[in-house]
Amino acid sequence: MQQPFIIDKTYTKEKFNLNKLNRAEYENCHFIECNFENGMLDNQNFMECTFVDCNLSSTTITNTIFKEVEFKNCKMLGLKFETCNTFLINILFINCNLNFSSFYGLTLKQQKFTDCSLKEVEFANTNLNQAKFENCDLKNANFERTNLEKSNFITSYNFIINPERNKIKKAKFSKENIKGLLYAYDITIE
Repeated sequence: MQQPFIIDKTYTKEKFNLNKLNRAEYENCHFIECNFENGMLDNQNFMECTFVDCNLSSTTITNTIFKEVEFKNCKMLGLKFETCNTFLINILFINCNLNFSSFYGLTLKQQKFTDCSLKEVEFANTNLNQAKFENCDLKNANFERTNLEKSNFITSYNFIINPERNKIKKAKFSKENIKGLLYAYDITIE
């Protein structure tokens, strides 16, 4: 059965944690101050959509498509992005709280995170080639066998990245945050 196609619709202050969002293909739709917390967005298709000031914490996103989707000022604790449909995945995060989320094993080339909290986020086995982490807090984020080649960490902080366990060729770091690369060596920088 074909899913309904919904285009150019705006949802404001909807409580999708109580009333599930109808299964459909959403194109150029806007979700503003909506609550999806602990809800289900499984098997949904979002194309060229925006989520602003929404709470998506602990929402299931199994087989969901995110193509050219922007999340702005959203609370997104504990999301398992590796369970979504990764074909043509294209997501932009601006000023989002993604703590405890997981991107395990995904290919997210040129991924952009701006002003995000990424504490204890799982990035193991993820391809983040040419990713940009602009002013992001990466405290206790896990980078293990992660491709970070040509990625930009110049303005980010609190990360620990072991150069021997990750690909970091031509990645960019600032003098101020270089200690995150040397943590594994147990040396003192003054």
